[in-house]
Amino acid sequence: MTAAPPGPAPAGPPAGPPGRVLAVCRVHQLRPDGDRGDVTGIDKRPVDALVPVGPLGLLGDVQADRADHGGRDKAVYAYAQEEADHWADVLQRDVVPGLFGENLRTSGVDVDGAEVGERWRVGRDLVLEVTMPRTPCQTFARHLGEQRWVRRFAERGRPGVYLRVVAPGAVGPGDRLQVLSRPGHGVASSAFFADPTPERARALRAAHDAGDVVLAADLLPSVERALSRG
Repeated sequence: MTAAPPGPAPAGPPAGPPGRVLAVCRVHQLRPDGDRGDVTGIDKRPVDALVPVGPLGLLGDVQADRADHGGRDKAVYAYAQEEADHWADVLQRDVVPGLFGENLRTSGVDVDGAEVGERWRVGRDLVLEVTMPRTPCQTFARHLGEQRWVRRFAERGRPGVYLRVVAPGAVGPGDRLQVLSRPGHGVASSAFFADPTPERARALRAAHDAGDVVLAADLLPSVERALSRG
């Protein structure tokens, strides 16, 4: 497997103690989605093994809708156990690993506080870079079967993050997750999702233009819209 182009090396020291990967999840099976004959790969479940991870994500993981999911900038989706615990309490149901379509269920790392461009080492060799927040969709709502789910999940403002693969490797349950570096622009992925202010957009655009981060193609339109407002 070859790595994605590494781009700029973010500045800044490692942040905080290491966390853990509690579960590694990939597609269990494609399922029908909606009434138009579509299918979805959102049904992800834990695997009890080391899984190779390349530029397009976990080996054996697939995306049925590749226009909106997957690709190098959305190769891996991480979601925090701390947030899963919140929703388990709110929904009064188990939020088991993979239920939200995540690849990595994590603990002990501030997933939603991660800066765009922040880099993580996972296990021995795998290096991931935070690219953008997850945006909830109607497929997610149908999968969960909860009323007004897209709006409720979005209003919480802590949707987890997508990551690109900087260096390939393998990941397994129990692996150490260490923040390697942060670019220092101060804009957390989830903060921009919750409140895409012109100030945050300017910080992201400046970091991108300076070569400190490489903004995902799907994030740039949101940055430009926010800039147009201020």
